[in-house]
Amino acid sequence: MHSDVMVAGIGQTQVGEFWDKSIRQLAARAILAAIEDSGGIKPQVMYIGNMLAASASLQANLGALLTEDVGLTGVEGVTVEAADASGGAALRMAYLAVLSGAVDSALAIGVEKYTDVIGPESETFVSQMLDADFEAAQGLTPLSLAGLLFHRYLQEYQPERNAFAGFPEVAHANAATNRNAMFQRAMGEGTYERTVAKAAEILNLFDVAPYADGAAAVLLTRGNDPQRNDQKPVWILGSSLVTDTLSIHDRHQPLVWDAARLSIERACRKAGVMPKDMDFFEYHDATSLHAALSLEAAGYASQGQGWMLAKPEVIGLAGEIPVATFGGLKARGFPLGAAGVYQAVEATLQLRGKAGKNQVEGAKLGLIQSLGGMAATAVSHILSN
Repeated sequence: MHSDVMVAGIGQTQVGEFWDKSIRQLAARAILAAIEDSGGIKPQVMYIGNMLAASASLQANLGALLTEDVGLTGVEGVTVEAADASGGAALRMAYLAVLSGAVDSALAIGVEKYTDVIGPESETFVSQMLDADFEAAQGLTPLSLAGLLFHRYLQEYQPERNAFAGFPEVAHANAATNRNAMFQRAMGEGTYERTVAKAAEILNLFDVAPYADGAAAVLLTRGNDPQRNDQKPVWILGSSLVTDTLSIHDRHQPLVWDAARLSIERACRKAGVMPKDMDFFEYHDATSLHAALSLEAAGYASQGQGWMLAKPEVIGLAGEIPVATFGGLKARGFPLGAAGVYQAVEATLQLRGKAGKNQVEGAKLGLIQSLGGMAATAVSHILSN
């Protein structure tokens, strides 16, 4: 396996609610950290993954804002938007720019400032990831739509309701040792089951990832560029972005996420590997439904059986296919358009062997996938050391 595209530097902020920080402050912290981590490489182009800035933060033209703010005035900069897959899409644009030879270095930055708006208006803005005419206009939100699909999943495949407990339990256990996580605390034994018993909702508090603020950056270079001697090289072997119908009602089977499956297949084909070869999988666990369907789309479980993998011995750090190794969206926190770049930063730490207590032993190959809406957009990358 070989690639011409190398991860030269990474940077991230903690995920949380940062009422006193602006979008440019969060982004600058991650960008400068990635440049420092690379040994001072100056990116020739910057792709910014963001979903809400133009609406929630009333700030468009992030390319000019962020390049100027970190002293890169004149560098090409542009925003990439693909709902909550925006960070993954920005990473793909940076990968393609370097792979094509158009530039020698490119930076993907994912940044989101969800707390710039509070109250019902925030739900309106987040619902922009759905079909405005046929879903959002009828009152659907991403969580209510996920709830409807989850209800259908329970009816069609008949899993025990408590069978999904392992998804948040593993995420929170991993986040407990991630200093950048929003929730650095493991779930108590039986917490999920008690919550299910008390809650009338299909999706409960522990089934849903919390929207948050944060920024993460990845600096990519060509493989023949100089690199820091103290950093283990990490390569992007494969990349794919696939779209599906935006509205769920236009799909042949709402519980089969074709774009998620195809993007993994195509990224694996490019890399010359198979999903079974992966040492870990950073999936888009926006809800417990997303976790189950993502595992099915990746081929780790048959249709309707993703819930069967929700066990620590399967998806924990020492399991067969570790997921959400730093807490995932569920416990690290879900900074929407920045989520895909956080995945790349965390995968790089795993492959460098610098993940600390979150380390997957002997990790050599990792799969990351970021989804936009109900998998209307799916972006997958294969990384290796």
